[in-house]
Amino acid sequence: MRIFSGIQPTGVLHLGNYFGAVKQWVELQAGNFCIYCIVDYHALTNENTVPDELRKNRIELALDLLACGIDPEKSILFVQSDVPEHTELCWILGCVTSFGDLTRMTQFKEKARGQEFVNGGLFYYPVLQAADILLYLADHVPVGEDQLQHLELARRIARRFNWRFGELFPEPEPILGKAPRLMSLADPTRKMSKSYGPDHYIGLMEPEEEIWRKIRTAVTDMGLTPGQEMSPGVANLFTLLELVAPAEVVEEFRRLHREGKLLYRDLKETLFRHLKEALRPIREKRKELEARGDVEEILAYGAERARRIAREVIREVRARVGLD
Repeated sequence: MRIFSGIQPTGVLHLGNYFGAVKQWVELQAGNFCIYCIVDYHALTNENTVPDELRKNRIELALDLLACGIDPEKSILFVQSDVPEHTELCWILGCVTSFGDLTRMTQFKEKARGQEFVNGGLFYYPVLQAADILLYLADHVPVGEDQLQHLELARRIARRFNWRFGELFPEPEPILGKAPRLMSLADPTRKMSKSYGPDHYIGLMEPEEEIWRKIRTAVTDMGLTPGQEMSPGVANLFTLLELVAPAEVVEEFRRLHREGKLLYRDLKETLFRHLKEALRPIREKRKELEARGDVEEILAYGAERARRIAREVIREVRARVGLD
């Protein structure tokens, strides 16, 4: 499979990012042609983006991805803005995209709701996302369920371009992640996200004492609805434990919960211990990469490889639409 996926450089990589996307990216490197992109153009749609922070975040995210196991020899890892063909294809594809389709995008409605200023980039975001994927003729895209609507739009855009200008782009298929959605430890009714503040996520590189603080103070009992066996907070702790601990450890805690003998402190201490072990190799690799200091060279190498593909595709696109 030819796979494309991207991630915004909007701060620290957290457990939701890792288990929801990046771990799958690493696994997909076996036997597939993978292209992974740090999508800094997309990050500009965030009104609070600070230029110096964006520059720093791109490097920090690249270090995190490499530490997690993205191999620049097996995959192409690069920064979106280093390949200007993304924005050229975005404009061309925008001219075969239905305005009505864009107005129906759920994520745009959710992000625009309540904002005093809604930038055009937020509205046009799905077209750039389609360009990101189609520029590399990707036939598969790892996505969460919240991105399925955007991917379906990318498929429609590819279909309309092919109908007007001849068959060129594959209609990319989704690869749905198997990991369960992680919720905020501070409010388990919300997904784990940086947008809610630092108490609502656990960063992969956070100090261990801060990780323990967040787990120790995690919400547990929030009251049960009829027929519910476990509160959302406790269920979220079990979800995390299942991702990092042996099955027999998880089953023992489930037995204690069924029998009404579960002590939340024991559950939290066990979760913290196994999470530390799961993150240790990633954190150690991150330190090695920082000491080597060659992350910018790795990204430049990836951008060069990406441009080779992008130039050929955009040359064909320009010829087909009459620009060359």
